[in-house]
Amino acid sequence: MNIGNKDLNLLHLFQVLYEERSASRAAQRLALSQPALSHKLNKLRHQFGDPLFVRAPRGLTPTPRAHELAPQVQQLIGHLQDFFSRCDGEHFLERPVQLHLYSTDYLEQTLLPGLLPILRDQAPNLTLVTHNTRGDLPREALEKGTCDLAIAGFYSDLPDTFHQQRLLCEDFAVLAAADNPRLVDGLTLEAFVACDHLLTTLTGDLDGRVDQALRALGRQRRVVAGLSSFIAPTRLVRGTDLLLTCLRSLAMEAVERDPGLRLHALPLVLPHVEVMQIWHARTHADPMRRWFRQQVWEVAQRVIAPAG
Repeated sequence: MNIGNKDLNLLHLFQVLYEERSASRAAQRLALSQPALSHKLNKLRHQFGDPLFVRAPRGLTPTPRAHELAPQVQQLIGHLQDFFSRCDGEHFLERPVQLHLYSTDYLEQTLLPGLLPILRDQAPNLTLVTHNTRGDLPREALEKGTCDLAIAGFYSDLPDTFHQQRLLCEDFAVLAAADNPRLVDGLTLEAFVACDHLLTTLTGDLDGRVDQALRALGRQRRVVAGLSSFIAPTRLVRGTDLLLTCLRSLAMEAVERDPGLRLHALPLVLPHVEVMQIWHARTHADPMRRWFRQQVWEVAQRVIAPAG
């Protein structure tokens, strides 16, 4: 059987006639003239090889074949209505779906405490899967659809098929042990370069923004470890003379967690970091993913005040 030869619209006609048992009421409900309804009814009869509905003293009466088909047609119509409802975006928050977010442990720590309760409450069948962005834009994953959203502060040179929105704007601060003996008189540039340093590197490159700014001043620092995490270095500073230059919100969270740490102003001028969410044009209009991006944006506005 070739389904391409079948007129699926006739199933709706069948359902309405079976429910109304009247050609005039069915025509009114379907917004059809009587001749148009009669034409479609003849096509329906031909398609199923049965009269299906015959005239009776009070309208139409279904044939045994019509009674046999009715439960299956009702089920098919229900499935089709559900399918098109999902396509139209109705009740999309009820759909079971996996969303894949590429980001960093810093942003997971920052955004997920506020985001997950919203997802669980409003989209209970949504499952969020996070991936480490590894320092690069996950371009291929975005293009293939295995990444729904990427969030970081280091993406650049986006293709024309990608969209972006700023979530956060942050400046840098320096995290140090409260008892760091080199910082008795505060954190000057001299004290800064005299200390050893930790940094976060997702690519293995130890020449970061701080090093470039120091080089412009004819100075340099010594980096003793480059870690692939934003959070782990904040736990290695306490009780040492090491310094960690990191985003201010990350340093503030570490100080709140550990009274043995102190936050200092960075004795260098660095541009602010703009954290962006990136998505592909293929998911731009999808209602679930559009809603998800909006929740991410709203949570970001609550958790971190924009840098001045």
